[in-house]
Amino acid sequence: MGNIFQTIRNDIHAALERDPAARNSLEIILCYAGLHAIWNHRITHWLWQHQLRLLARWMAQINRFFTGIEIHPGAVIGQGFFIDHGMGVVIGETSVIGNNVTIYHGVTLGGVSLEKGKRHPTIEDEVVIGAGAKILGNITVGSQSRIGANAVVVKDIPPDSVVVGVPGRIMHKNHVNMHVPDLAHDQLPDVISQQITDLTRRIELLEQQDTTVRSN
Repeated sequence: MGNIFQTIRNDIHAALERDPAARNSLEIILCYAGLHAIWNHRITHWLWQHQLRLLARWMAQINRFFTGIEIHPGAVIGQGFFIDHGMGVVIGETSVIGNNVTIYHGVTLGGVSLEKGKRHPTIEDEVVIGAGAKILGNITVGSQSRIGANAVVVKDIPPDSVVVGVPGRIMHKNHVNMHVPDLAHDQLPDVISQQITDLTRRIELLEQQDTTVRSN
């Protein structure tokens, strides 16, 4: 029983810590659909593990109706998980989510195979996944990484990475031992702009070299 209350406290603390709009615990308990979805999942996951799978799926569907968040009862979710806003979030059956993970609305942890077994992503500790991002297949997102909004990730991501674009491109960042997730979504690199700038500089350099050759 103590573990249950500790889990509840951790979930509330995660919302207070990561949402500047959160004013107090009572507001979070009453108004946060993401928290309601997580608590419902903790019940349905227990039912799933104890072979009450039809009941678990039925309760998950009710949860989806009321919160707009679909979490399969088979998914494994750690402590301090926070879903901000949450509408349109989908978490597949064999997903594994570590501790202190934050995800935003429209995120999909999906599969790309019809085969049984592990077919959904593993998200390690303290990962932040931006709105609309899609993480697909039996891949691993390393700890303390940030997935940019609307990125599509289909390959393993090493720890301490920033991922942007479609398909997702990895931009490594310096390792920082964070006590709270890195929510700086306004500091994601513009990979396409950087590539265009690099190409422009390369063309200018080639033109300068060509001019020098012609003058000689």
